[in-house]
Amino acid sequence: MSNPHLLNSRISFHFLVWWILFGCFPGLISSFEVTLDSIEIFRTHDWISKPTVYFECKGENTTLLPDVTKINVVYSFKGQESWQPLTQLDGKKCKRCGFYEKDVIKTDDVYAEWEFCATDFEAPAGKYILFKENQLNVTFHCQECPSLPGASNATPEKRNIEDEDDDDDDGKGLRILIVLVITAVVSTVTIIGLVMANKHWQKKKRQQDQARFLKLFEEGDDIEDELGLGTVI
Repeated sequence: MSNPHLLNSRISFHFLVWWILFGCFPGLISSFEVTLDSIEIFRTHDWISKPTVYFECKGENTTLLPDVTKINVVYSFKGQESWQPLTQLDGKKCKRCGFYEKDVIKTDDVYAEWEFCATDFEAPAGKYILFKENQLNVTFHCQECPSLPGASNATPEKRNIEDEDDDDDDGKGLRILIVLVITAVVSTVTIIGLVMANKHWQKKKRQQDQARFLKLFEEGDDIEDELGLGTVI
């Protein structure tokens, strides 16, 4: 068990260092690197194909997570992947970030969207756990964030967020409706095509039968002419 006095001393030291650096050299510390430790998704919005999960903060580039394809599986990362750090946070300002799933039919689906702040990270490990029921569970890491003024010194706990405009049910119903409409259209076109093909085949068969009958009739006339039966009264 760690000594609480020693822990408080370390936190105070980090705070003092940060205060001196930020106060004397305000341009020296502008942002803090945030890496993704782990992520677990509890559902996929597109049940036809494997999900394409990505992270994005407003106004920044998208970070794809190609390994995250199955539900109820904890994907852990070392922080050294090519796409790490996941993002950078300003010590004085939060930004709107989220996890999303690409959708080929409508707008991308939202796993979670929230205000991401450097002060969210807990001391001393610099961890931040984001949890949304029936959606995902994510752990972030920021080594320097706990030294910020206003950062929490408590043991990291899951932060359960709820989107202001949670339209998952409406979105799911809309996707089901779209799939049903597409299925109905494809089925109708297929049936019409089969009916037209059958009619065309029957028409062609009748034409072939008629041509065959006429050919037999003509051959019969030729035989009569050869035998001279055509002049017999």
